[in-house]
Amino acid sequence: MSDSTLVVWDDVFTHYDFGPSHPMRPMRLELTMALAGQLGVLDRPGVTVRAPTAAPDDLLQLVHDPMYVASVKRAPDDLLGRLSLKYGLGTGDVPIFPQMHEAAALVTGASVDAARAVWEGTAQHAVNISGGLHHAMRDRASGFCVYDDPAVAIAWLLSQGATRVAYVDVDVHHGDGVEAAFYGDPRVMTISMHESGRTLFPGTGWADQVGVGEGVGTNVNVALPMGTGDSGWLRAFDAVVPSVLRAYRPQVMLTQHGCDTHALDPLAHLMMSIDGQRIAYRRLHELAHELCGGKWIAVGGGGYEPVQVVPRAWTHLLAEVVGGGPVDGATPGDWRDLAARRGDELAPTSLTDGKSGVFVPWEGGTGDPDDKADRAVVETREAVFPHLGLEPMAAQG
Repeated sequence: MSDSTLVVWDDVFTHYDFGPSHPMRPMRLELTMALAGQLGVLDRPGVTVRAPTAAPDDLLQLVHDPMYVASVKRAPDDLLGRLSLKYGLGTGDVPIFPQMHEAAALVTGASVDAARAVWEGTAQHAVNISGGLHHAMRDRASGFCVYDDPAVAIAWLLSQGATRVAYVDVDVHHGDGVEAAFYGDPRVMTISMHESGRTLFPGTGWADQVGVGEGVGTNVNVALPMGTGDSGWLRAFDAVVPSVLRAYRPQVMLTQHGCDTHALDPLAHLMMSIDGQRIAYRRLHELAHELCGGKWIAVGGGGYEPVQVVPRAWTHLLAEVVGGGPVDGATPGDWRDLAARRGDELAPTSLTDGKSGVFVPWEGGTGDPDDKADRAVVETREAVFPHLGLEPMAAQG
């Protein structure tokens, strides 16, 4: 389905590095691009790979407070850490590292580069797997995120005249930073499918958080119970996401693809497979073509199993974005050797988990009242659908 695709990538992204004991290991990016490269995904027709442009201060300040940006710049020299801690820097989640501002500005600039290419028409799709840092707030770092690159990219689109941007977040954690940036802005619809805040950071993302003022109805949260697997997650997606997107009629879509919904992820409690995740990628791709002429920007996000999960998941994402068909079969031997050396463990031999991804489509009504995922769907539909002129109990459409 893809016409032309920009992949924003450079090894410099691995400099966004909180240290060897931190769960967000840069190796996940290195191994993803190595796997995609060995499978020929980046050599498909219409694909351009380009290094990022660092986001300047005025771009960052579309979302972030100038004092916060200044604090990020000085954080590596803040020996006592008192000023940094005020802004969420120097914590266990966001340790300070050398050149922190420069590394985070490159990640953010890459997402804006992707948005610019799609909005200006030089590429139909664009992807930045280093991005998706969706927890950073206007004036503080949070959840491994220094700057909120999806929010900055969306703010840039608004500055260029966009009036209906859809943001869909399939990370296991609630996309709270992006939600906060546009909570009352009807020009942005934010959709987050995540593990419930009752059991996972950041403890937010409830169905009744639907926006304020003119933005009521443009904020959508599906808070799924721990243990939800492919069938429940895909059923919930199908019951909510297509309907609200069709009602909103976006001009462009930006999607965040944290793969920490996988059963092997050490920081969360959902039970998805690689197979279920790539079905979600395909559905978002289809919706981008159906609703906004294929104008699609994809970014990475969470994912803390850097050998077994992230490289396979995001190689499937890259294959979906660039077009030319899915990748299947065995992982290349050279890649397995690299992954074993870098991760000090045996690498996966298959590109998938061998799951079916089968789910029962939503047929309307209240679903199964004994199923916690169905109850989460009902809560979201009842909270949001009426604001969009949709019937909460109708079948998905």
